[in-house]
Amino acid sequence: MKPDAVFFDLFETLITEFIDGKRISRRNYDYPGLLGLSAADFKTEWGSRSTRRMNGELPDFPSVIRDILAGRGLAPDEEAIAYLYRERLAEKELPLRAIRPDILGMLTALRSSGIRIGLISNCTEEEVRHWPLSQLAASFDDVVFSYEAGCAKPDERIYRIACERLGVRPDRSVFVGDGGSRELEGAHAAGMAVYHAFWFNTYIESPFPKLTAPEELLQTLGIAAPPPQGEAAAGQDNGTAGSSPAPLSSEESGSGPAGGF
Repeated sequence: MKPDAVFFDLFETLITEFIDGKRISRRNYDYPGLLGLSAADFKTEWGSRSTRRMNGELPDFPSVIRDILAGRGLAPDEEAIAYLYRERLAEKELPLRAIRPDILGMLTALRSSGIRIGLISNCTEEEVRHWPLSQLAASFDDVVFSYEAGCAKPDERIYRIACERLGVRPDRSVFVGDGGSRELEGAHAAGMAVYHAFWFNTYIESPFPKLTAPEELLQTLGIAAPPPQGEAAAGQDNGTAGSSPAPLSSEESGSGPAGGF
């Protein structure tokens, strides 16, 4: 039975931040010099604010940094915060500029079949600031970002919000994700059919059917695959396509309390 809608996760499902086991941004920040915190202490503080970052209680990156510094009794250096914010925005733009052609082809085929397409992403403001400029954006009927919704996967509410906004029932919908944040279990609890995207992140296990390539979703749903795409999307020459990520930090994988930056 063809679903009325397919909802996707974003990070490590439609885009990846890794190539050949390394983060594509190659970040290297001098936290002691910029903020007066060791890298280890910053990671701990960052991770402890995962829920508040994802649900929008801390509305943006500068707010998070100021909250961390206040909790440590440190005065904020606004110039340093602005620098880190700019770097963070640039870093999070990179994967949105490097979309695999087979992922774009999958989305095109779904749309051509009359299926509505939605996005449900656990994210913060700066992580998706460049979403409107991505090649992905035009393929989606609606997007739900957790920091705007006020709740995050695996909370069943975020799946219901996404379904309501597209005017579809959960039991007539499919969710596809890499499994971070126990998102697959949350979608299942909300009543959706669930598929485990296993083409970028292969380090999370789940009891749900695995898809090792985007075209396998089309085959599963009985939808004809599109003809082969031409050249890779802009930015693809950085080698993102077909690479395998390193084991993700808990933030990227969502497998535990977020500690990664």
